[in-house]
Amino acid sequence: MAAVPPTAAQATGSGCGDPFTNTYGPFDYRVDRGPKLKIVEDYHFTPNIELLIRGNSGPVGGELAYTLRAFPNHHRALVALMKLGVKEKTSTPAGANFSVECYLLRAIQFRHDDTVARMLLARFFTDNKRKDDAIKQLAHTAQYAKDNGFTHYNIGLSYFELKEYSSALIHAHRALDLGFERSQLKEKLQTGGHWRDAAPEPQPPAPAALEAAPNAAAASGASQ
Repeated sequence: MAAVPPTAAQATGSGCGDPFTNTYGPFDYRVDRGPKLKIVEDYHFTPNIELLIRGNSGPVGGELAYTLRAFPNHHRALVALMKLGVKEKTSTPAGANFSVECYLLRAIQFRHDDTVARMLLARFFTDNKRKDDAIKQLAHTAQYAKDNGFTHYNIGLSYFELKEYSSALIHAHRALDLGFERSQLKEKLQTGGHWRDAAPEPQPPAPAALEAAPNAAAASGASQ
C-alpha cells in the first residue's frame, strides 16, 4: 500500500473531532457483530463500498465515515479508508469527516486494547516513512498482545519490514512459544542471517542428583 500524505494535525494526533457522541453507537466491532453491525453494513459497507467502486448514497468516503462513526474500530472499513486515501492521493478522502490517520487514532482511542486497529496504525506510519511512530505503535501493540501468537507473529513481521531484526526475532520466538507455527517470519530472518535459536531453559536437577548431594555432604562431614 502506497503512502497517504500526512497532514499537520496528524503529526500531533489533534484535530480529530469530538470523541464519540453519536445518535447510533459507537459499538465495538470485535464484539457487537449482530443486528447492530448488519444494519450499518447493509447500507454503508456493501461490497461496492469496500471495493471502493461506488457509494450507495454519496461518496465512498462518506459511507466509510458513517461506518466508522458507528463502529470506530471497524477493521475492514479502516483498511478500505486507507486504500481510498491512496487511491485519491489525499490524507482526507472525499466525504470523510477526518483524515485517514485521525480515523485510525480514533479507533485506538475508542478501544485501547484493539491490537488489529493498532497494527493498522503502525502500517499507516510505516507506509508514510514514519519509522519512529511505527515502532512506538508496535511497542504499544505488544503490550496488549498477551498470549495471542498471531498478533506477536504480525508484530514480528512489521518489525522485520522496519529492519528492526532483533525485535522481529523476539516476537518470532514468542509466537512459536505460543503455538503459532507459521514459518514465513522465521524464514525471512533465516534468509537475512538474523535468526537465532532460543536459548534452552535451565532444567531442574534430576532426582538422583538431588539425592546424591546430601549423601556427599554427609560423607564429607564424617571424614573430618
